[in-house]
Amino acid sequence: MSDEQIPNTGDDLPGDAAATPDASELETLTRERDENYDRFVRKAAEFDNYRRRVERERREQADRAVVSILEDLLSVVDDFDLALTVEASEGGAAYRKGVEMIHAKLQDLLRKQGVKVLEALGTDFDPNLHEAVMQESSASHRDNEVIAVLRKGYMLNDRLLRPASVKVAKA
Repeated sequence: MSDEQIPNTGDDLPGDAAATPDASELETLTRERDENYDRFVRKAAEFDNYRRRVERERREQADRAVVSILEDLLSVVDDFDLALTVEASEGGAAYRKGVEMIHAKLQDLLRKQGVKVLEALGTDFDPNLHEAVMQESSASHRDNEVIAVLRKGYMLNDRLLRPASVKVAKA
C-alpha cells in the first residue's frame, strides 16, 4: 500500500481560487485589521487616561486627609499658644516648661509636613490670606494695614491651610 498514492482532488493547487483571496476579500480583511488596530489604540489611550485619573484622585484624597488632620492639629496649637500667654505661678514653672516643650514638638511636626505660619502683622490686608474680624481707626498705621493677629494663619506648602484672623487699620 505504500506504493499507492492518494489521488489529487485539485483542492490544494496553487492556482486555485479558493486558496487565494480575491481583491475585495483582501480589502475587507485590511479594513477589519485597521479597525481592530484603531480600536486597540483607542482602548489603550482610554486605559492610560483612566490610570492617570485614578492616580490623581488618589493623591487628592490623600491630600484632603492630610489637610483635615493638620487643621485639627492647628486648633491644638492655638490652645498651646493661648496657654503660653498666661504667666505661670511660682510652682507652675515646671508645668510651663513642659507645655513649651510640647508646643515646640508640635511646631516641629507641622514644619516637617510643610506647614508655615503666615506672617501677617504689618502687612497689607489680603483677602486671599487674611480674614478681617475687626477694623480700627488709626492715624499711625497705613490704610488696610494688619495691626493685630487674633489667630495665626497657616500655609501648607503653597496652599492656604487656614487664613489669619486679623484686625485691620482704617484711615
